[in-house]
Amino acid sequence: MNSDNKAMDFLILEGQIVQVLKTIYDPEIPVDIYELGMIYEISVDDNSNAKIVMTLTSPNCPVAESMPQEVREKVASIPNINEIDLQLTFEPPWTMEMMSDEAKLELGMM
Repeated sequence: MNSDNKAMDFLILEGQIVQVLKTIYDPEIPVDIYELGMIYEISVDDNSNAKIVMTLTSPNCPVAESMPQEVREKVASIPNINEIDLQLTFEPPWTMEMMSDEAKLELGMM
């Protein structure tokens, strides 16, 4: 496979990951975790292994265990994704400034 096909495959898989992440909502804020800015990194390697670095709104978030598991399960359901390396971090801490304009608009902050 040439590098153009690999780049296209990556973009397709990355787009599918983003679409799946947009179906997962923080229970305290009625906006999906992607638009909330809780996803810090998405990468897919040459073997279709996904790496996702994410955070939660706070370390004491009531879904600290279930939300990362939901992310892992939903991303694993994407065809052609092999393994998922999900890393939960609190550096930098999540703030409302990390939200997309779409999220801010949805919450009446713009």
